[in-house]
Amino acid sequence: MTTKNKIFSIAISLSAAFFSAQNNTVRTYNLDLKETSAPVKIQPTMYGIFFEDINFAADGGLYAELIKNRSFEFDEPFTGWKQPNTKTLSPNLDSGFLTIYSDPAKTNKNYARITVLNDKNYILENEGFRGIGLHQGEQYDFSFDLENVSGNIAAVNASLVDENGKEISSVSALIKGKGWQKYTAVFKAPQTVEKAKLRITFTGNGIVNMDMISLFPQDTWKDRKGGLRKDLVQKLYDLQPGFLRFPGGCIVEGRTLAERYQWKKTIGNVADREYLINKWSTGFPHRLTPDYGQSFGLGFYEYFQLSEDLGAEPVPILSCGMACQFNTAELVKMEDLDPYVQDALDLIEFANGDSGTKWGRIRTEMGHPKPFNLKFIGVGNEQWGADYIERYKVFEKAIHAKYPDIKIISGSGPSPDGEFFEYGWKELKQLNAQIVDEHYYNSPEWFMQNAGRYDKYDRSGPKVFAGEYAAQSVGVVKPDNKNNWLTALSEAAFMTGLERNADVVYMTSYAPLFAHADGWQWTPDLIWFNNLKSYATPNYYVQKLFSNNKGTDVLKIEHNGKAVSGQEKLYATAVKDAKTHEIIIKMVNTDTQAKTVNIKSGTLKTGKKITKILLSAPQLSTENSFDAEPIKPKEEISEAKNGEISTEIPANSLVVLKVKIN
Repeated sequence: MTTKNKIFSIAISLSAAFFSAQNNTVRTYNLDLKETSAPVKIQPTMYGIFFEDINFAADGGLYAELIKNRSFEFDEPFTGWKQPNTKTLSPNLDSGFLTIYSDPAKTNKNYARITVLNDKNYILENEGFRGIGLHQGEQYDFSFDLENVSGNIAAVNASLVDENGKEISSVSALIKGKGWQKYTAVFKAPQTVEKAKLRITFTGNGIVNMDMISLFPQDTWKDRKGGLRKDLVQKLYDLQPGFLRFPGGCIVEGRTLAERYQWKKTIGNVADREYLINKWSTGFPHRLTPDYGQSFGLGFYEYFQLSEDLGAEPVPILSCGMACQFNTAELVKMEDLDPYVQDALDLIEFANGDSGTKWGRIRTEMGHPKPFNLKFIGVGNEQWGADYIERYKVFEKAIHAKYPDIKIISGSGPSPDGEFFEYGWKELKQLNAQIVDEHYYNSPEWFMQNAGRYDKYDRSGPKVFAGEYAAQSVGVVKPDNKNNWLTALSEAAFMTGLERNADVVYMTSYAPLFAHADGWQWTPDLIWFNNLKSYATPNYYVQKLFSNNKGTDVLKIEHNGKAVSGQEKLYATAVKDAKTHEIIIKMVNTDTQAKTVNIKSGTLKTGKKITKILLSAPQLSTENSFDAEPIKPKEEISEAKNGEISTEIPANSLVVLKVKIN
C-alpha cells in the first residue's frame, strides 16, 4: 500500500470511529509518578523554532517590507513592476518608459532609469507580495533613492490604490538638486485593504534614476524602522522558544554552490546586500514561484537580534561546501574548502567577538556592541554520505581548535532511517560528534508508532537535535497536506517520547515554520498568514503547550512499570519544574474513546489544586483558519483527592496537568 493510501485509510478509519457512539465503559488507567534514579535535566533548548525562507517566510512575510523587487535586482528586473501606459514596441511619446541600468562594481548593481515624456500619462506600479496589506488607521513609511538626471521633474507622487485601482492614500516628495538623494514620506491608510498596489507618477518631464523604492508599516516588532512583522513575531514569542535555528533548511545549501546562503552578504547596510534567487522559486513543479527572491533585509544580524528578542539561543546553520543533494549535489573540492571553513570561524567572531576584532567591529557598527553569545553552530543542513563526513571533519577540527566551547551540530541526512542514516550515525559517533540533527516527515501513524524511538538510544553517544519534523496528512511533498488535528495529535504523541528521553534529545523543532496563504510551496506549516493577519494551526498549539510547560527535570510516569508509550493508545510524559515548583504531566489519548487516568504521586508531595489544559477537536480532520481557531487550549481547575491526581482524557486529545509541589 502506498504511503498516501495508508494515511488516507488511517484517517478514514479513525474519523469514522471518532464519530461512532461509544457505549463501552470508559477504561481506567493507574499510573505511577516517581523521581528518576539518576537526574535527567531538560535542556533550555528542548523546544525551539526552525526558520527557513520557504513559503514567502522572509520577504513577503516576517520581513515587513511591502514592495517586491524594490531595487530591480531580480533576474527578471521588472518582476513585480508594471507600466500600464507603456508599450514595448513604441517610443512612448505620450507616456514614458523605464530602462534598467547596471553598475557591476556594486552588490546592489541595478537601478531604474525612468524617462518621463508625458507626466499626465506615465505610471509605474508595484504589486507587492500577492498584494500590499494595509490596516485602517496605520501609517506606512515610504522611501526611495533618486538621482535627478535631466529635465524639469519637480516631484514624485505616490499613491496606494485598492484592487479596483481606486486611490486610498497619496503623498508627494519634492525633488531637490542633483545627485543621488534619499526621499521619504508617510502614508496613512484610511481603510483596510488586503491587496493594494503602489502607484508612482511624476510632476514634470525628464529623466530620473530610482532605486530602493520601499514601503514599511511603522507598527513593526519593537517599533524598529524597516523591521519585522509584529503579529508573526508575537506568535514566535508566545512559543517561548529555547532556540532559533536559521536560515534553514535546504536554502543553506542552495540549488548550486553559487546559490548557497552566504551570511557575509546579508549584513551591513541593507541597501548594499546582494540579491539572490530563492531556491524554492523552482523547488516544486506543483508550486513554481518565479517571483520568489531574497533581498536579505532579514539577514544574519537580524536573525541574531530576533533570537535575542525571543530569549532564544541563536543556532545558525552554514554551508559545508555541498549544494543540495536533491538538486545538483555540487561539491567544492577539498583543497578549496578553506573559505567555507573561514566563513564559520568569522561568523563566530561576528557573533561573539569584541569591537577590537574585524567582525566584532562590524557587528558593533551595525548597532550591537554587546556580543550575541553564540553557543551553537551547524555544519551543513541534511547532507549525507562520505563526502559530508570528510568535510565535517575539517570544520570540526578548525572550529574547536579556535573555539573549543562552541557546540557543533552535524547531520544524519533527510531520512530517519536507511543506509545513509545508519552510515552517518556510525561515522559521527566514532568522531565523538556532539549533536546530530535528525529529520522526519512521515505519516501520522509513523509518529504514533515511533514515540519510543529514543528509549534505546545510546546514552553515552551524541545528543539528538530533532531539527525538522511534521506529520504529513497525505504524503511527503504533497500539496494537499493539511494541518489537521490528526497530524497535530500524532506529533503530540511523538513528543512525549522526545521529552521522556531528554537525556538524549537536546533540541527539537517543527518545520516549516511559516506559509503565505497565496505564496506557499510546501505544506503543512506551523503558522499561516496573509497580507493582513495570521493564524495558529493545531500543530502550533501542540508545540506551545510542550514548550511553555517543558519543566527542568524529567520524572518517571509508568503503567505497570513501563513507560506510557502508546500501549492502548495512551502516551505520557512528566516533568518537574524547579522554578515554578510544579509537576507537569502531558498525556495524549489517540483512542476513539475517553480514558480515566489515576496518577499516584508516591513520595512526591503534591498540592490539591490541579490545572488542566485540554487540546482537542470536533473531528480528526478539523483545521484552524483565518476565520476561526476551533482547536486551541482550554483550561479548567480541579482538586486532587487523597493524594491522587485523577482526570479524564477525552478521545483524541492532549491533556496537560499542572500541580504544585508541597
